[in-house]
Amino acid sequence: MISRESYRDAMARLGAAVSVITTAGAAGQGGFTASAVCSVTDEPPTLLVCMNRGSELNAIFKANRVLCVNVLAAAQEELSPLFGGLVECDMPARFEAASWSALVTGSPVLEECAVAFDCRIAQVTEVGTHSVFFCEIEALRVGLAHEGLIYFGRAYHRIRVLA
Repeated sequence: MISRESYRDAMARLGAAVSVITTAGAAGQGGFTASAVCSVTDEPPTLLVCMNRGSELNAIFKANRVLCVNVLAAAQEELSPLFGGLVECDMPARFEAASWSALVTGSPVLEECAVAFDCRIAQVTEVGTHSVFFCEIEALRVGLAHEGLIYFGRAYHRIRVLA
């Protein structure tokens, strides 16, 4: 049997983009930091987002049925601990720390992010401690940033697009 600690240590070796996942709708506005985001299929364009079921935001995302995956540019690193709950402040203050707009679903879209995927939640599956949101992409915005942000080895790393 693989221990939780061994699994977490091994997963720390799997680098991933850092994203702020946002929602807005009748159930309210919310956002959290995630690295558990990946492509599912390009027909229809679908990605998945994993969120801890114990999060107070879980019910809000499920009720709103929309979200935006805002992939952080390197210069936006400070938003990761803010939306990750590592900085003590309420949700409105988190959103006040950056500039936002909206695309199709009304979910907050982070200005200047590397890319934003505006989605409708098509399906939710519960697996262990997490909800897995399967999200069909309604719109996207590709940013101008030439440096991205990944999380690897329990630390942030900047990556650059080679032209």
